[in-house]
Formats: sequence, structure tokens, C-alpha cells
Amino acid sequence: MAQIDFDLIVVGGGMVGASLACALKNTSLKIAIIEAFEPNSTQQPSYDDRGIALAYGSQRIFESMGLWHQLAAHSTEISDIHVSDRGHFGVTRLSAEKENVPALGQVLTARSMGQVLNHTLSQQNNLDTICPTSVISLKQHDDHVELILNDDRSISAKLIVAADGAQSTIRQLLGLGALEHDYGQTAITANISPERAHRGRAFERFTDSGPIALLPMSDKRCSLVWTVKTGDESTLLQLPENEFLAQLQDRFGYRLGKLKQVGQRNSYPLKLIQADQAVQQRIVLIGNAAHSLHPIAGQGFNLGLRDVAALADVLADNTNDCGDPRLLHDYAQWRLKDQDDVIKDTSSLVTIFSNNNPILGHLRGAALTLIDALPSAKHVLAQKSMGLNRKQPRLSRGIRL
Repeated sequence: MAQIDFDLIVVGGGMVGASLACALKNTSLKIAIIEAFEPNSTQQPSYDDRGIALAYGSQRIFESMGLWHQLAAHSTEISDIHVSDRGHFGVTRLSAEKENVPALGQVLTARSMGQVLNHTLSQQNNLDTICPTSVISLKQHDDHVELILNDDRSISAKLIVAADGAQSTIRQLLGLGALEHDYGQTAITANISPERAHRGRAFERFTDSGPIALLPMSDKRCSLVWTVKTGDESTLLQLPENEFLAQLQDRFGYRLGKLKQVGQRNSYPLKLIQADQAVQQRIVLIGNAAHSLHPIAGQGFNLGLRDVAALADVLADNTNDCGDPRLLHDYAQWRLKDQDDVIKDTSSLVTIFSNNNPILGHLRGAALTLIDALPSAKHVLAQKSMGLNRKQPRLSRGIRL
């Protein structure tokens, strides 16, 4: 029999892959992470200065993992969410107080999250970090998978978890198809300093070119995600600061007063990518490798973290052979509805709100007004926003989805 080096190899040490390894720190599993960058490297794209919106449900997952007290030091609470549609009447307001929760969510930078996750990994006894390196080929066997690295090394494990992003190398090496839809939109990200204090409020403002999100951050800043039509981002990225802020002000309005300062601007194209199959023989795709979403409603990382919670629960209770096909089938069935529902909801929001159809505009405004007036409707919307509406069984390790 071939020697198997690890129980589990996680390919990709970004937020999702690192979270999975941390979730399994107290198990008997022998784990490795393969990552293209050194830990805490400023070049690691997963850990830049983007603001990450953690739903309340995601906060509870991190609490179950014993990591929330460290992440909380870098986080800003979302106490309220204000939803509006540019050029049309009607708003919807969600409140943590009315939902009887401490906060609807939290915001922290990807860089801060990376520091906490990497620090935890560095103290983990059952983990080897193999970096900087990448996978160039793989071979699936009945009882293990063999990976060939770019330095010609060969390593093997009972289970491979691909957490290597939307352009997943593992997905490509498997020859898996994926549903891909180009939204024709690009997200511009930056940190903004407004005139008025955000007071824990998050804003989602729909426009004909796509949504604008401003999320509360520390030091009176807000994290901006501005969706524009692809092609328009080049001009906006190159504008002088005052002209960029003036155009953003025109689209967002004055709910935070005058927008005074903007940090470094970045952009990325927006596509829906959904793998045809998230589970193969002794291989599982999670996070963006399985499903990459539009940032509208901020569900992408939260959906990936629920993948982490479910997979960690399944693996922790079955450490003899964590790649057993029956376990992976159970995991896939468990996650299917949540993944499909979030993808459908997200795509529907993009279709309904990213257009200038006047009839749809009036209907959107009426819908926002109606939701704001109906406590039951607001509660359902808030539950979805917090990631608490998912019909999932209680996890045996105490993590609730």
C-alpha cells in the first residue's frame, strides 16, 4: 500500500481554507495547507484591505471555533442596515435592536482576519504549512489522492479540499465544468471617510449600474463596494480624488454628509461561477472554488464559511477515513439547498435592481416601502442577511448554520 502523508490537504490558505484548518485544530486529523504565498505576506491577494462583512451567523461560527474574541478586536458592529434605490421612493431599514441580536453583522478588513487566522495556524500542532508552492497535477486513487507540486514533490492525503478561489486550479485539473455568467459589472473597492459618523449603519443603495455598499469601519471610515458597468471602472480609478468622490456622492447621496477622503482604489470583475459538482472522488470544493458570487447583499464569504462549518462537523466525527465517499455525499447533500438558494437570490437581486426600467423602478420602490412597513417581512429579510434562515440541522460540534 502507498504511504499516505496526511489525512487532509487544504489547497489554498485564504480566508476559507485557513478557517477550515482552524476549525479542525482540536481533532486527530493530520492536516496540511498548500499556499502560493508565505503566511502574512503582503502579496497574498486574499488578505488585502477590503472590508469583509460577516453576517451574525458567521460570527457565531467563529465563536464556536474559539476565534471570535480575537477577531472582535478588529471588528466594527453593524447595528442597522439602510436599503434604498437611487431615483425612486421607498427605503427598508433593518435593526439589530428590533431583531433582538447584539448586531446584524460585523465588518473587518481581510488583512486583519488573515493575521488572526495565520496566528492560530502557527500554533496548531496537527498542521503543516507547505508554501510558497502550488499544485500542477493530481492523481485520484481508491484510498487517497496524490498531488504533484511545482517543485516536483509528491504528497498525498485521504482527502483534498480545494479552497483555491474562483479560478480554482484543482477544479481545472479535475476537468470539472462550471456555470459561468459575466454580469458585465466591475466592483470598485476603497475605504471612504465621510463627514458624518456612520453610527454602525451599513448602506446598500441600488443604482442602474449596480449596487453601492458602504459598510461601517473603525476610525470613522466606511468600506466601499461600488458596482459599475465594466469599462467605466478605468476612468473612475484614474480620476483625481475630489472628482472620484464627487461622482460617488452623486450616486450615493448625502446620508453620511459630504464624502471627504478615499483610500487606495482597486477593482475586480464580477462573475457568477458555480461548479457543476462540488464533490469528486476524495476531493471537495468549498468557498469560491465551488461558488463565486456577486457582492450584492454581501453573501459570498458567509456562504463559504457555512461550507467550512458543515465540512468541519462531518470530518471531525469521522477521523478514521475523512475521505470516505459516503461522508462527502452527506456533506454535499447537506449544503446543496443553502448554496442554490443564495446563488438564486443573489442573481435575482442583480437582475431586478441593476437596470433603469421605469416600471421596475416603481415596483422596487413600492416593495421597499411595503417591506419596511411589515415587521414579518423585515424579519425574514433580516434573517437572510444574518445567515440565520438556513434550514440546517444543528451541528454536533456546537456550530450552528
